[in-house]
Amino acid sequence: MCFLIRGVGSPFLWGADGCAEYRKFCHEEAYIGMNAEIISVGTELLLGHTVNTDTTLIARELSALGIDLLFACTVGDNAERLRAALREALSRSDVVITTGGLGPTGDDLTKETIAEAAGVELELHEESRQRIETYFKGRYCGENQYKQAMLPKGCTVFPNDVGTAPGCGLETDTGKVVIMLPGPPAEMERMLQRYAVPYLAQREQAVIVSQMVRVFGIGEGAAEEKIRDLTQGANPTVATYAKENEMFVRVTAKAGSVEVATALCAPVVREVCARLGDFVYGIDVESLEEVVVNSLREKGLHLATAESCTGGLVAKRLTDVPGASEVFEMGAVTYANTVKSMLLQVPEDLFPAYGAVSEPVARAMAEGVRKKAGADLGLGITGLAGPGGGTPEKPVGLVYMALSDGAHTWVRRMDPPGRVKNRSWVRDRAAHYALDMVRRYLAGMPVEGNAV
Repeated sequence: MCFLIRGVGSPFLWGADGCAEYRKFCHEEAYIGMNAEIISVGTELLLGHTVNTDTTLIARELSALGIDLLFACTVGDNAERLRAALREALSRSDVVITTGGLGPTGDDLTKETIAEAAGVELELHEESRQRIETYFKGRYCGENQYKQAMLPKGCTVFPNDVGTAPGCGLETDTGKVVIMLPGPPAEMERMLQRYAVPYLAQREQAVIVSQMVRVFGIGEGAAEEKIRDLTQGANPTVATYAKENEMFVRVTAKAGSVEVATALCAPVVREVCARLGDFVYGIDVESLEEVVVNSLREKGLHLATAESCTGGLVAKRLTDVPGASEVFEMGAVTYANTVKSMLLQVPEDLFPAYGAVSEPVARAMAEGVRKKAGADLGLGITGLAGPGGGTPEKPVGLVYMALSDGAHTWVRRMDPPGRVKNRSWVRDRAAHYALDMVRRYLAGMPVEGNAV
């Protein structure tokens, strides 16, 4: 059995179960889904006084519905500019979603502008008026508040379960859909999920499924070289994304059902994992620390950490994961050499002989914290986070980390790259590599080796 994935160049053939699902998709592929555009309204957004989180939330919901988001823009509280943005959006998109400009003040002009563009009048929506009165019961309610209950004639009204300004969905005489949502994120998100999404779902049959292959230890460029041919496919699509000190590969398929889209993703995800090998630490997981905590729990093992340059960052990341108390015994920040010796029993003669940033000290820290906590595994980290203190022999960004299980101790050296960004970046990078050591040990993979 195989999947055929059409893209640029020759098609790809994948060995996989599910030919029936793929044939079904091919039959459905003639369906072309809707595309969308978001117009965020508000001068406060342009001035940087408010962070625009609405677009991110809407984009996620559109993706789940199988609606392609093609454009997003922000305009101030200006009727002329909003009218121009709306005109352009309606000329190229099936769905236009606006946020903001539905309130009671004079600069809230979204409804009025859209109604004018659509050639419909505003009329009082009695239920919305009553909801506003109920909201202000016992408090002063000015006449301007009732402005919010004036909505385009013939629209589908979306109640505001959090605030006062209702939203609505409106279909133009050309078949385009305009959705108006309030700007405040708490109001917008509730209305979007409860009312706008079902409204759109009636008009869209395709769904999009994405799977995230989480990767650490290889750069985006090197990873892309290994999977370059896969990124040429049209459905599923494969794309690489860089994050700070790690990356992920997103595999996305569009089909008429979740089952078919998932079946399309599966063989591609397997191939990505096969090519990137042990750099892959999980699929659809939140973080490296989540993988470590879950693996420790599955194996019934307990971990303790001793940190110097990372200042407790590894312990913090681990304990951010729900359920970490079942597997995490102790986190010690042993910054001073005297404390390393006093608490972890690091031999004092190691410091003049090798220095605090050295393989022997990292090894002793891992072994010492394991014994001190009575844990199955001990993790030790020592290094130079900067910005000062580096030497040609031991530059800023050099970190040693060690993992001990009582029978054996492994050490990894993290050398600085060509450019060290800053102190926080070094610490975060070191925490990633330290967690990856634990992840590799638990998975039965090679643990040692230089980290570059």
